[in-house]
Amino acid sequence: MEAIIAKQREFFNTNKTKEINFRIAQLKKLKQLLKLFESEMNEAIYKDFKKSAFDNYSCEIAILYAEIDEALRNIKTWAQCEKVKTPLLNFPARSYIIPEPLGVSLIIGAWNYPYQLSLAPAIAAIAAGNTVIIKPSELPAETSHVMASMINDNFDPAFFKVIEGGVSETEELLKQRFDKIFFTGSVKVGTLVYQAAAKHLTPVTLELGGKSPAIILDDCKLEVCVKRLIWAKFLNAGQTCIAPDYVLISESFKKRFLELAVKEIKKEKFSIENQNYVQIINDRNVERLSKMLDKEKIFYGGTVNPQTRVIEPTLMENVTFDDAVMQEEIFGPILPVITFESLDKAILEIKKREKPLSCYVFTESKRLRNKILKEISFGGGAINDAMMHIVSSSMPFGGVGQSGMGSYHGKFGFQTFSHYKSILDKPVLLEFNIKYFPHTVKKLKLTKLMFWLR
Repeated sequence: MEAIIAKQREFFNTNKTKEINFRIAQLKKLKQLLKLFESEMNEAIYKDFKKSAFDNYSCEIAILYAEIDEALRNIKTWAQCEKVKTPLLNFPARSYIIPEPLGVSLIIGAWNYPYQLSLAPAIAAIAAGNTVIIKPSELPAETSHVMASMINDNFDPAFFKVIEGGVSETEELLKQRFDKIFFTGSVKVGTLVYQAAAKHLTPVTLELGGKSPAIILDDCKLEVCVKRLIWAKFLNAGQTCIAPDYVLISESFKKRFLELAVKEIKKEKFSIENQNYVQIINDRNVERLSKMLDKEKIFYGGTVNPQTRVIEPTLMENVTFDDAVMQEEIFGPILPVITFESLDKAILEIKKREKPLSCYVFTESKRLRNKILKEISFGGGAINDAMMHIVSSSMPFGGVGQSGMGSYHGKFGFQTFSHYKSILDKPVLLEFNIKYFPHTVKKLKLTKLMFWLR
């Protein structure tokens, strides 16, 4: 690992990655490889946890194509030197900002969307002019192997390299010095990554998670909202960092919501056979999720098959914030429903807890929508929809507080892997004496005026 990182640092110092044409060529090459390996990627992810080719394309590969195309269209603009205003105190001069790559970057991917969450940050890092090392999650082993084969057999390892392995390999990587670390995963592991990075003062982006609420108000268009919410919750069997984690709803509206939710679940016919459902990633997570199920509070579903690692889409009612299912991010196909007496009390309960990665608000009231957006801090979200904000490269994607730090997608990914260097460019033909000794009353008045006019 030391040798690989040393070679990447040496390659970066040649300035090759700073050439825009080089970056464009590498992004085009990656896009071609994604097309070439698409069937192998589909086969691998199905072996890992039975994800269909449809879901693999729509939730992973399509997003990668979109990120590459966005970068190819805009990379020359993003990398341009930006002229900015020069204050009067620096007259005569020019001021500008130069984006430059940070250097050798480490990307630690997550298992739930293994292609997207490893390669989308890599696309941003390449566009910004960095070298890249990807450490994919070892849990979906087949997808890890495909990415390693696709990248390592076709790119110079001094520029782009996949390193496979488990905890020990990750720990060894984190002992090394990088210029940027990008991590997607749990808060627990994110804390360890942050601690390791701090030893080298390495900048870190953490894409974590949390308990993302869905707030359903009585004035919403319930049928449409339920349809969108159920799709978002049970996509990938709930193993999505921005999935709605729980529902907050009034007692009077709860019965109708649950009826429509069951109807929608049955209509969708979630199953691996129907290619719209997946396995839980491993036995440990099946056991973890099973412990969250309170049989007395299951309204619908609740069946667990440990042999196939499948948990039926499940609705729970009469849940409180003290229940086991509310003590950690669910990350599975269980949807607790909690009732509230007033919106103010619901907001207060959310604010008592860590800031969520996402928040979804279902209402037709502009006033109530704005109230929630103003009072609750969260990474990102949607009004009358769930999860679909992630598809926009025009908005930054990332968390706040315990749900993460930093963001990416589109231009924001380029910025995440860049340093913006500020330059004052001043000619030597003219020099005023205001700032130099002796300091007089007249100079002080003139300095105050110039600061005021700046």
